[in-house]
Amino acid sequence: MGDPHRVGVIGLGVISRAYLDTLADHPEIDIVAVADLDASRSAEVAATIPGAEAMSVERLLARPDVQTVLNLTIPAAHADISLDTIDAGKNVYVEKPLAVTFPDGRSIIERAASAGVRVGCAPDTVLGTGTQTARAAIDGGLIGRPMSASAVMVTPGHERWHPNPDFYYAPGGGPMLDMGPYYISALIHLLGPVRSVTGAASRLRAERVIGSGPRTGQRIPVGVDTHLTGVLEHTNGALSTITTSFDGVRTTAVAIEVHGEAGTLAVPDPNYFDGEVRLFALGDTDWRALEPQAGYAKASRGIGLIDLVRADDQRAPRADGVVALHVLETMTSLLRSATEGQRIELTTTAQRPVPVPLTPLEDWQAYDAKTR
Repeated sequence: MGDPHRVGVIGLGVISRAYLDTLADHPEIDIVAVADLDASRSAEVAATIPGAEAMSVERLLARPDVQTVLNLTIPAAHADISLDTIDAGKNVYVEKPLAVTFPDGRSIIERAASAGVRVGCAPDTVLGTGTQTARAAIDGGLIGRPMSASAVMVTPGHERWHPNPDFYYAPGGGPMLDMGPYYISALIHLLGPVRSVTGAASRLRAERVIGSGPRTGQRIPVGVDTHLTGVLEHTNGALSTITTSFDGVRTTAVAIEVHGEAGTLAVPDPNYFDGEVRLFALGDTDWRALEPQAGYAKASRGIGLIDLVRADDQRAPRADGVVALHVLETMTSLLRSATEGQRIELTTTAQRPVPVPLTPLEDWQAYDAKTR
């Protein structure tokens, strides 16, 4: 299989553990360096990964043996770290969103193309059996021609569980940029790219109270809208509605529903890799569950980076930077539409990524050329 692909990780916050659990022991990946603004945290993480070295961001980017940087910094730092990585001649795989502004995201993709390096971007949850099985059902004609979809995410806010939730409520945060990538990426896999959007937004309160950790009880300001509803017009003519909210408490709505002329699909939460896909077709008397038909089975965060490493000239990475840029423009255009009160035509597009064949856990956890 050749030498493992050498990866450096920048940013070792809460989400990093999920990635490291997937990647640290994978035979195709060798995590050789980790970096964080907190040097003690870098040392602690490096001690858990054989062969990894804790170091500064500057030293990591200068290491000639690092082929790809996994960028897990806070959203406001995504663009700077990704651009520095590209300038160092390395591939980058970045946690969602690609950037917090569309111009920054476009700069990442354009500079990477000029440098001849790859960009991958979360979410990779859409590569699991949940979204991929739903896509296979649509592509297989089980609901006929798809006409519309709805996507709903409602939560009281991340300050209840996150010990340092400030960035969720600062510019670049909010429910759309935080959770929107999961839902919009799934809608693109299911229905294809978006050509225009219309949005409306609101903000319920000006402060939030931290509910866990050493800062429990501390109040933080809210600098972004915390509820957004939008309409997405897909290139194929389908219409999707999306709601993302940090202001609600609970919802009974299915995370994503796709309606076609011959049936409706209930699609599981795209924040997770698996989940039950249900179909109600014309003539049925009740919903029926579909067996997994596609996707990386029992996948976890980091599978998108593995998929990127396995990509070649014949297949682009499925968690691709071009798709992430289109998702970013969709989200930022929804926010702009809410401010300006008008429909906005998008300037980017993206091909639906190549479907993921049903790939058992043992196949994606071990190198196997047929899983490419």
